[in-house]
Amino acid sequence: MPPAEKAYKNLSFLNSPGARHIRILCEYEEPRARFREHGIRDTIVMFGSARVRSGEQAASDVRAARRELESEPADSTHRPYLERTLVQAERAARVAVYYDQARELSKRLAAWGTSRKGGRQFHICSGAGPGIMEAANRGAAEAGAKNVGLGISLPFEEAANAYVSPELCFEFHYFFMRKYWFTYLAKAMVVFPGGFGTMDELFEILTLRQTGKVKKRLPMVLFGREYWDRVLNLDAMVEWGVISERDLLLVHRTDSVDDAYEFLTSQLSTDDKEGA
Repeated sequence: MPPAEKAYKNLSFLNSPGARHIRILCEYEEPRARFREHGIRDTIVMFGSARVRSGEQAASDVRAARRELESEPADSTHRPYLERTLVQAERAARVAVYYDQARELSKRLAAWGTSRKGGRQFHICSGAGPGIMEAANRGAAEAGAKNVGLGISLPFEEAANAYVSPELCFEFHYFFMRKYWFTYLAKAMVVFPGGFGTMDELFEILTLRQTGKVKKRLPMVLFGREYWDRVLNLDAMVEWGVISERDLLLVHRTDSVDDAYEFLTSQLSTDDKEGA
């Protein structure tokens, strides 16, 4: 009879509930080995909506939607659909500025972070998906810098964007292991407008910092004041007494790529001087 199958080659077992702890450990050990191999110790994490498109693409979509609507007869039953399509395209164009700003900020931070003499090297890290994540990896790639993509298997999202460095492209099954690697290597974070996933990641980090579970300096930028001032009213939380006034200092709000760049490079350079 043929030899019995080794347990570590038994995919049926490895994919079973009984091996869940092994799969979790793999999502810790395999990334750790790869980060060590490629010298990735410090990251600047950028995240935000996966639905944001580039300014160029968004403008093209608006033009196409307008052309279709203008060519449609006034009494056409198809017009309401085309009108909704135009509204959606215009809405996408409104937030497209954040894609372009994320791309530019990432490019500048990557160039600064990976060419420092005598200091630590900082690499851009994103969730590897489309939207703001793509913009972050794209900017870093345009700066000629290695960058990290921590992807997650989702039924409605494609593979990692094309700008992640292939050797640093990861695919996670467990959200909490992905979050671990976001946080463990992070020395700064930039949070662009986003939905539930962005809020989930933002509030987990804020909670860890507020409770002292994350003790390292971790400067955080909330980029896009108009969005964040409407969606996240931290001042109201202070007024209601559910957070303290000093908790407002956990984030730096801005609309400016220049300001975000100056704030983050200043904070990270201070860490160098203090040996953090």
